[in-house]
Amino acid sequence: MRNLKKILIIMILIPSSLLSAGDYNSGKEKSQICAACHGVDGISQIKTYPILAGQHKNYLVHSLKGYRSGERKNIIMKGFAENLSDQDIEDLSVYFSMQKGLTIPPLK
Repeated sequence: MRNLKKILIIMILIPSSLLSAGDYNSGKEKSQICAACHGVDGISQIKTYPILAGQHKNYLVHSLKGYRSGERKNIIMKGFAENLSDQDIEDLSVYFSMQKGLTIPPLK
């Protein structure tokens, strides 16, 4: 009983973002629909669509949840994001954040 209490306390203290960390392979599979605009592996070849590859995971999670809720305004992204579960968002965010692509140009 004592160990059960410790486990429950630990579970309460662990941030929910760590409990649903996302799955890279699931994210890769789910990302196929994103490739139409954001490019294969999240590297867009079209300047009007952002590069997702290498973006911070937390930023991607926040953005997708914002599109899903309507807090972020983009009719195209709203249509895609409104059907995503929290797990889908975690999976996609892990996948894109682990891709190479986003670089910050040096200051001149």
